[in-house]
Amino acid sequence: MTPEELSAAIRAALGEGVAAGDFAVEVPGEVRVERPRNRDHGDWSTNVALQLAKKSGMPPRDLAAALASRLGSVTGIKAVDVAGPGFLNITLEASSAGELARSIVEAGGAYGRNDSESGHTINLEFVSANPTGPLHIGHTRWAALGDSMRRLLGASGADVTAEYYVNDAGTQMDVFGASVLARAKGEATPEGGYPGAYVDDLAATALRERPDLLELPHDEALAEARRLGYEAQLDDIRRTLEDFGVHFDVWFSETRLHDGGAVQQAVERLREQGHVYDLDGAVWLRTTGFGDDKDRVLIRANGEPTYFAADAAYYLSKKDRGFDEKIYLLGADHHGYINRLKAIAACAGDDKDHNIEVRIGQLVNLGGAKLSKRAGNIIELRDLIGWIGTDAVRYSLARYPADSPLSLDGEELRKQTNDNPVFYVQYAHARTCNVARLAGEDGVHTRDGFDPGLLTDPTEASLLAVLGDFPRVVAQAARLREPHRVARYLEDLAGHFHKWYDTCRVRPMTADEEVTDLHRSRLMLNDATRQVLANGLDLLGVSAPERM
Repeated sequence: MTPEELSAAIRAALGEGVAAGDFAVEVPGEVRVERPRNRDHGDWSTNVALQLAKKSGMPPRDLAAALASRLGSVTGIKAVDVAGPGFLNITLEASSAGELARSIVEAGGAYGRNDSESGHTINLEFVSANPTGPLHIGHTRWAALGDSMRRLLGASGADVTAEYYVNDAGTQMDVFGASVLARAKGEATPEGGYPGAYVDDLAATALRERPDLLELPHDEALAEARRLGYEAQLDDIRRTLEDFGVHFDVWFSETRLHDGGAVQQAVERLREQGHVYDLDGAVWLRTTGFGDDKDRVLIRANGEPTYFAADAAYYLSKKDRGFDEKIYLLGADHHGYINRLKAIAACAGDDKDHNIEVRIGQLVNLGGAKLSKRAGNIIELRDLIGWIGTDAVRYSLARYPADSPLSLDGEELRKQTNDNPVFYVQYAHARTCNVARLAGEDGVHTRDGFDPGLLTDPTEASLLAVLGDFPRVVAQAARLREPHRVARYLEDLAGHFHKWYDTCRVRPMTADEEVTDLHRSRLMLNDATRQVLANGLDLLGVSAPERM
């Protein structure tokens, strides 16, 4: 019996109780079941009686007792106990609990997927580093977490689009172009320009693409250096992210907003909403009415739009493209953006508590990392991948909440020991693969027989309970935007698997020992564990190796 099936059984028992006049409640659309912290309290627990007691007019324990009497006769349920103020602790029959293993294997990669976020159309923007230099450690956290959020939301039924906002407009790009052109000429980096050997590489690329670059009039050469340098740097960013397992569905250019007139159109649309006013020759958006600490300038007195105007146009673009919910994942230095972005949503007529969500990621410090010789005074993401590996970096970033500062030890992440969480989880997956290989060599095949009632060892009951909790963890992690819940779950699952492995034999112990359904049933449990480990690692963008 899966947690979903148990939830359905509880809803059915509630409906039967209402029909029989045992109690009068409105049967909820979903009944939540959770794994008790203490295994002595059963396989699953629910507080549905506490939730419904007030509307039923009954004391919680009385309602729980009435529900328990009906649940006790459900096939697959061994016992139902009323605990505390009205909790129901449910123990399944061994055969019912063990059947979960076969259900997981049959579901394969779909196990854990759910519809908790179904109906949500989400634009998820993350990373969005300026295309004036390589990605570095400051971008790495949201690259890992943002992509994991995308995977979690998709696995939970949301229609989610991952988007990268390319800041390719403004003074910074002019300075960038001047830096590339200067290096192409063999000149020093201009004051306030971009240093680093990577600019030399971009200059060399520009000269290969335009051998006549230095023969062009200055303004034309500057524009070409800017364009060619930008294209090469953006391509480097794309390739680095792909190597990191991060895919974006949309790469949205800020220049498009300006060249297409979207910024001016956004100002007029917001003016029609009644939130734009003119003062001292500038055009302002009255954001203080929606929680911002001051009103914001959209168009300067000299007629130039501000970055804030582009932010407003970009928000409206997302809205016009049909994204009901917009999630922004921003760096630690963007706290001030929360209220101003929410104010834009409100000024556009949206619900700032529903249509927009802004999350801030805290800084990451990685001990032992070397500064990039190519890029200067930064630690490049590409160097991290080469030094530590994509799996270790992504997993380590995923297992902590984004809103907490993080300090990691690079050399520790490289170690293949159980003290290294990513190794611990990946090794558990590799071990399940090895168990299956060796069992097959010994003639143990699940197709020859499976008896879930034989999975009675306490370590098997514990392992099955953890496996059954995976869909709830995925749904919760998606709803809370917290991939670390999946990482911590996988570590817990790996621990339960290793304990089971040390206790229960899947293969015959001797060459002449007969292969029985117990061996086959345990192999099914092994395979179910392998599937859940693989599914969970995939949600984090981490590989599931078959050998280590």
